Amino acid sequence: MNTTRIGLNRAASKETANKLNELLANYQVFYMNSRGFHWNIKGDKFFELHLKFEELYNDSLIKIDEIAERILTLGFAPLHTYTDFLAVAKIPEAKNVSDGAEALKAVLAGYEVLLPLERELLSMSGDSEDEGTNALMSDYIREQEKLVWMYSAYLNQ
Repeated sequence: MNTTRIGLNRAASKETANKLNELLANYQVFYMNSRGFHWNIKGDKFFELHLKFEELYNDSLIKIDEIAERILTLGFAPLHTYTDFLAVAKIPEAKNVSDGAEALKAVLAGYEVLLPLERELLSMSGDSEDEGTNALMSDYIREQEKLVWMYSAYLNQ
């Protein structure tokens, strides 16, 4: 059978699922980094950044679930071990970061990995008429481009 249960080309869906697993792995590291920033942030911007990092990790948690469920919807298995996540992810782990500016620079560096992956998925899903993945990526890109602008402005960059 050349199509998935939802009527998409199986080979194209497998490629998309593989790329979604790469995105999933990077989101898991991004999530844990954001969580660590939330817990460890110090300084005069503590209250505002503590809340921002909580927003980031809560949003990441939702996206992680959406990505994993999209992989399952396509008929494939999402990665689900930290060993796999760390082997695949390009976002490095951030350890013991308590400085707000350093944490926000790491967040921006994370988006430098996530956004190109999402754009690649947007292109792949458009080519294979996979509207579900396409819509998800389009939403993520729009949200994150705005966040990049806002965090860059906060850092005066």
